[in-house]
Amino acid sequence: MSGIPPSARMSGFSASLARGLLGGLGLVVVVLLGGFVVFALTLAREEPTLAVRTEGIVAFTGGSDRVIDAAAILARGQAQRLLITGVNRATRSSVLARLLPLPRDMFDCCVDLGYEAQDTAGNARETRQWAQAHHLTRSLIVVTSNYHMPRALLELSAVLPGVALYPFPVVSEHVDVADWPNDLRVAQLVGGEYVKYLRAIFRIAFDPDADAIETTPLRRSDALP
Repeated sequence: MSGIPPSARMSGFSASLARGLLGGLGLVVVVLLGGFVVFALTLAREEPTLAVRTEGIVAFTGGSDRVIDAAAILARGQAQRLLITGVNRATRSSVLARLLPLPRDMFDCCVDLGYEAQDTAGNARETRQWAQAHHLTRSLIVVTSNYHMPRALLELSAVLPGVALYPFPVVSEHVDVADWPNDLRVAQLVGGEYVKYLRAIFRIAFDPDADAIETTPLRRSDALP
């Protein structure tokens, strides 16, 4: 080694470092792509038939199919109450009452509307507040789109660790998640959800106190016009 000029040794070290970094970057890319494929392949293709009875149901807004399916589960007597979280503040309860397949008296007594959540983490915090207010400590049915379900369950599990969560993934006729290898629009949707899912994993792992933020009190369905 004593006969090798310092500049040559430094050049060799730099080349080795560059190869190591490229190899590490390549491994990260492979792992991320593999994770995406697993994520996409494990998304529900069909809506399940849930026979379970739970204390409550939480429906994440983002499509009318979600709240309609959640209301149908409530109407079948599979839960005591329904929370619709992330409702647009311009949406009146009377509009939802006409939309949902529920008798008006059931809507008035057993449906709660959450208006504060702006994202999935906020939906989870809103659900925790609702569950605590109504002493729902054992089990919930979770209703949201199939591609959104992994992140919804992740966020809810973080704030309700002792509650059993039963997913009801809603399958839209407009989004066939099985077609992601052939449809760029679906691939972008699923890929974007995968990135959000990874971000949620890291946020929960490294900043768990962020989920301690409380939302403002929920509004009862019968308190709105």
